[in-house]
Amino acid sequence: MLPSIPTKLEVLKEKLSLPKPWDTVVIFLLNILIAIPIFIIAHQNLIDPEWFLHIDRVLLFIIILAVIQLVLRLLKTIIVICIFLYLIALLWGTLFGGYGFASVFEDYQAMIFTMNDDPNPQDIIISKLLPFPNKSQIIDAVDFENPKVRNFALKATTLHFQDVKGHREYRQIIQCFAVFKEIRNRWNYVNDPKGREYIAYASESLQHFSGDCDDHAIFTSALIRAIGGTPRIIHTGGHLYPEMLIGNKADFENVNYLIKEVLFKEESKGKEVHYHIDERGQIWLNLDYTAKYPGGPFMSEEILGALTFN
Repeated sequence: MLPSIPTKLEVLKEKLSLPKPWDTVVIFLLNILIAIPIFIIAHQNLIDPEWFLHIDRVLLFIIILAVIQLVLRLLKTIIVICIFLYLIALLWGTLFGGYGFASVFEDYQAMIFTMNDDPNPQDIIISKLLPFPNKSQIIDAVDFENPKVRNFALKATTLHFQDVKGHREYRQIIQCFAVFKEIRNRWNYVNDPKGREYIAYASESLQHFSGDCDDHAIFTSALIRAIGGTPRIIHTGGHLYPEMLIGNKADFENVNYLIKEVLFKEESKGKEVHYHIDERGQIWLNLDYTAKYPGGPFMSEEILGALTFN
């Protein structure tokens, strides 16, 4: 009986396969990296039966590891090829100043940190994977360098909170809150034309202070950006709204005091200040058109995408 001739696929598989036990080590390390965020999501979303020594969570992690290990073993050849190409790309980024190994480590570490603190950790991963609708059009529409946009933002800072003394380190945030208040006082919600998504430039919205949620998000982001603030627009599926960067947890405590006790005392009385923590541990306040104060209630808790302007 003649020996069988190996197929091209078998030859390629043999060339790409890592020598034992390195393929097993690579697969296991990849398993750990994938299992940790999945475990955090499961831990946050499943009811804790409070077993002794948290044995239920230990078993959950073991089950997740086992399932992922099985899947990775079945797809070993494809995974080895992808890892090889990914490592080449990271090596290139490390050597020539692009996205390299250090960047991957920092991003992964920041993602795990944020997922631990977020009640909906799956949203953080979803926000990285899903595309942002009309992204290029929205970026163009946030025309913060337009002189009319800049001038209105400057005027808004003179209309509110001019009598607030002290808090010099948060002067810019207070001015951005003045912009938010002026928009809130004047904004008129109007739907887009039927069957069409109309995206208005910020300079266009200045004419009538009217539009739908994406027009408000664009307008607010442009005005805040025009006076040095850092805004971002959140996509939730059926809604867009603006948020503003506050800083770290210590900054948030101080800004929370300003909102509750100085700037929006009546509007926020007895109410919670709502915010999101990003993958860097930075805090963003909700500035939706439905909010009566910075950090007002969210219309939707989920995050399917975030577009930052800085």
